[in-house]
Parts: sequence; C-alpha cells; structure tokens
Amino acid sequence: MKLTLKAALAASTLALIPATGMAGEIAVIVKTTNSNFWQNVNKGATAAMEGVSDHTFSFNGPASESAIADQVNLVENAINRGVAGIVLAPSDPDALTPAVKRAYEAGIPVVIVDSGLSEDAEGTYQAFLSTDNCAAGKMIAGKMIDKVGKDGKVAVMSYVAGVGSEIGRVGCFVEELGANSNLEIVGPFYSQSQMATALNQTTDILAANSDLVGIFGANEPTAIGMGRALEQAGKAGAVAAFGFDGNGDLQDFVRNGTLEATAVQGSFQMGELGVKAVMEILAGNKVESYIDTGVVLVTKDNIDAPEAQNVLY
Repeated sequence: MKLTLKAALAASTLALIPATGMAGEIAVIVKTTNSNFWQNVNKGATAAMEGVSDHTFSFNGPASESAIADQVNLVENAINRGVAGIVLAPSDPDALTPAVKRAYEAGIPVVIVDSGLSEDAEGTYQAFLSTDNCAAGKMIAGKMIDKVGKDGKVAVMSYVAGVGSEIGRVGCFVEELGANSNLEIVGPFYSQSQMATALNQTTDILAANSDLVGIFGANEPTAIGMGRALEQAGKAGAVAAFGFDGNGDLQDFVRNGTLEATAVQGSFQMGELGVKAVMEILAGNKVESYIDTGVVLVTKDNIDAPEAQNVLY
C-alpha cells in the first residue's frame, strides 16, 4: 500500500528523526492487552513486521483501559529506552499529550490509532489512523430508528468518558437520535470497559425501564456485558440491541438474535497500517496525516460474507 503525506507535516517530522533512529524498535502501546480487539491490533502489527529485518516491535498496554497513568508510564519508558517509533492508542486525550510531546522533542515519530489526542498535541504526531467514530455512531442511530421507530426509550451503554473514540461514537449516536426522533436517552452509563460492570449496569437498567425499546453497547466488553444481561433477563430480541466491535461473543449474539447488529472496526488494519506508517516515516517517505480504517455493520444477513469476515476476529 502506498501512503502519502501533507508536505509541511512531513518536513517537520523528518527533520526531527536522527540518522541513528532509522532502524530499531517500534513500540506499539494500546489501551489494554486484556481485550480481543487490542490483540487483533497486535496481529496486524505482527503482520506488518513479516520480512522486516531493520526493525523489531514490542506490544504493550495496561491491565485496563482506565489505567491511564500506567499507559503514560509505558510511553515514557519507550522514550527513555530510545525506541525508533511509537504506535499509540491513547486512553485519555489530555493525559497522553505531554508524553507524545516529549517523544516529538526526542525525535521519535508517533502514529496515533483509534482515539485522538487533545488539540494541544497537534503537530507532535505524524499520522492518525482510526474509524470515523462519529459517522459510525450516526449510522447505528439511523439503524436504531429504523428498527424501533421514533418514540420510546433507548439506553446508551458507554465505556470510558472523554476518550476520543467515545466522544465521537457515543456523542454522534445521541446527537443523531435527538435530531431525527423523539427517543428518550437513558444514560449514558460508563462501564470503564469492564464486561462485568456493563452486565450489572444493563441488568439494573432493564429492571428499572420495562418499556425500554433499544440499547447500544459502544465497545467490545461493554457490548458483551450488555448482551449477557439481555439474555439473563429474557429480553434478548425483545429489546433492539446494537453493539460495537466483533469478537466471537459478539458474533454469537448477532447469530442468535441478541444483537440486531454490531459495528466492527478495522482493528487488524490499525496495527498493520500503524506500524507500516512508522516504517515509512523512518525511511523518509510520506504518509497521510489521517487514514480511515473503516467500519462494517455486521448483521445476521451478512456475517458470513467476505466484507464481514475480513474485519471479524
């Protein structure tokens, strides 16, 4: 794949990269290693390294997505050991900005994946690869309206408040419902990306809102907990449920009708294209400043089709 870039960004980027930094370790640092989604990013990064002799790569992340200080420390440690480049999925847009600035000052190129950084970080990283989370949120809202109509209650099961992907994904979902229906939003509720928390929250919401018509689980562990709660409460299929991401549990929910659909990101592509982008930068080549890794709405009708199988994991 040929990657291209904005010239001004490239010039400032490449001027910072020392000659000794052209080869070496590429540190891939994600939000948590305890998730199939992020392990699929790891698979993509591994694929990008096939046949590469100039670089090695490491894969790290904290125990949970809410362990933000631990992720900051992983980035700081990578800078301190002089890695050649970093692929980072920031858990918090503000907390990770100082560390990325430090990498920039050290001449280490950084490629951001999945979630964005704060505006203060602008110009300190070289590319951003992600799903268009706002577009994805709007798409799911449209499908929700198509399924349940324009009146009733819809619960929003989110993950970590303020994360870049969550702001776009959940914010645009809620905005789209508000602009195109009279649906009442219950929540959002934040699971901290913990499946058990999402299960308990959903159980409580179902008990307190017998008239609920729809529910949205906005990332993998949240949607899994939500789906299990729906099944345990005997509400699977009775409440229109939409998920996000595409591991085996969520695929099973789609197949058995617990989920109407799940929106699946190109997690493998984030890892593969993120590492390739760093290697292109280190080689003095140009990369796009933004690369859309896409999203596919997986339903019972298309789950076995190539378009879905290429992104499920």
